[in-house]
Amino acid sequence: MSPPIRRIAHLDMDAFYASVELLRYPQLKGLPVVIGGGRREADEILRAQQGERGLHQLRVEEFPLLKDYTGRGVITTATYAARQFGVGSAMGLMKAAKLCPQAILLPVDFAQYRHYSQRFKAIITDIAPVMENRGVDEVYIDFTEVPGGQREGGRVLARLIQKAIFDDTGLTCSVGVAPNKLLAKMASEFKKPNGIAIVFDTDLEPMIWPLACRKINGIGPKADEKLKAHGIETIGQLAARDPQWLMQHFGPRTGTWLHAAAHGQDERAVETESEPVSMSRETTFERDLHAVRDKAELGVIFTTLCQQVAADLERKGYVGKTIGIKLRFDDFKSVTRDQTLTQYTASASTIRQVAGQCLKRVPLDKRLRLLGVRVGSLIHADLAPAADASAVPATPKNKQKQAITPIDTGQAAIQNIAIQAVLPFEGSDAP
Repeated sequence: MSPPIRRIAHLDMDAFYASVELLRYPQLKGLPVVIGGGRREADEILRAQQGERGLHQLRVEEFPLLKDYTGRGVITTATYAARQFGVGSAMGLMKAAKLCPQAILLPVDFAQYRHYSQRFKAIITDIAPVMENRGVDEVYIDFTEVPGGQREGGRVLARLIQKAIFDDTGLTCSVGVAPNKLLAKMASEFKKPNGIAIVFDTDLEPMIWPLACRKINGIGPKADEKLKAHGIETIGQLAARDPQWLMQHFGPRTGTWLHAAAHGQDERAVETESEPVSMSRETTFERDLHAVRDKAELGVIFTTLCQQVAADLERKGYVGKTIGIKLRFDDFKSVTRDQTLTQYTASASTIRQVAGQCLKRVPLDKRLRLLGVRVGSLIHADLAPAADASAVPATPKNKQKQAITPIDTGQAAIQNIAIQAVLPFEGSDAP
C-alpha cells in the first residue's frame, strides 16, 4: 500500500481583529471599520453613555469616525469594506483618515482577540491534532493522516474545519491546501474571504508561475526589487533561471532556496511545538514624547512594558538572559540596544534595571514615537541553572546592533553627564 499524498493546509482567519469586533458590534457589518490605537476618551464616553444597554444596541451614528482622529496611532487591521479605499495594516491612522474619512474607528482589544484565537485553535486540534501555531490568526495543519484529509485534495476536511469554527465562534477563515507549507500559504490567499483553495503538484505551472515573485513567503521588497532589476517579475520567470545564475547573483544559500521555491519545493514539517526565541512588549504613542518634558509619562510607560514582559515570561514559564530596548523616533528611524546577563531572569525589576542601562547607550535628542522592551535567549524556567532577580549584567552584547532599516546610525553611547541631561525618566519608576 502506497503512503498517503502529503497534504498541508494553511488556515488564515479573515480580517481577524475586525471580525471579532463585529461580533460585539453586528450593526457595523458591511461598513468600513478600522481597528487601531489604544482606548481613547471618546470610547470611554461612549461606553459610559451606553450604561446597561448592550453595545450591539449602539446606533451607527454614535461611533467615533476616523476623520476626527488626531494622534500617532497605526492601523492594526480593517474590514474588507475599508480596505477597498486603500487602507490597511500598519498604515498611520491620520493617513488612513484622508483615504477613508467615513470609516468607523474602534480601539484594539488584545484580550478579546487572544480569547477567540485560543477558541478557534482548540477546535482545529480536536479535528486535526498536528497544528503549527503561526500567530494569533493563522496556523499550518497537516491533513495527510487525518480522516478526510485526502478527499478532494483536502477540501472536505477544510470545509469541516471552516464550519466548526464558524458554528462555535461566528468567525470565518480561508484555507489553502497544497503539497507543502510554501504552496499552502500562497493558496490561502486565493479565495479570501471564507474560501478554500486546493493546489496539487500539477497546478504549479497554471496556478503558481503566473504570480508575482512577492507572493512567495520569504521574498521581501529588497529581494523583489533586485529580481525585477534582472527582468524577473513572475514566479515562472524565476523558475526558468538557471540555479547557478541565481546562486551567483544572490549567494549560494539564497539562490538555492529561490530555485526550490519557484519550483514549489518545500520539505518543512508542520511543527506542533516551537520554542519562542524572545518575548517583547512595545507601544506606539498617541503623540511624540520628549525624554525631558514628558519624563513622568515615559517613566510609567517604560516600567509598565517591563512588568508586562516579566508577566508574559512567568505566565508561559520562560526566563531569559538578553534584555533589550527598541526606540522609534519622530523621523521614523529606529534603534535597538541589548545587554546579556550572567544568569537567566524573569524579574520585572531586573528587566527594568538592565533595559534602563540599554537606554543610556542611546542619544535621545529627538522625540520618541515608539518604545519597546524585549527579553531574548529564552529557555524554560525549570531548565535554568540560576533564574533570579540578582542576575548580573555581563559585557553589553554588540553595542552597535540595531534594528532593521531605517536605522539610526548615531553613536552607541554617550557620556554620563549627557545621559543625566537627556534621560531623566530612566531609573525613577523601577518596581
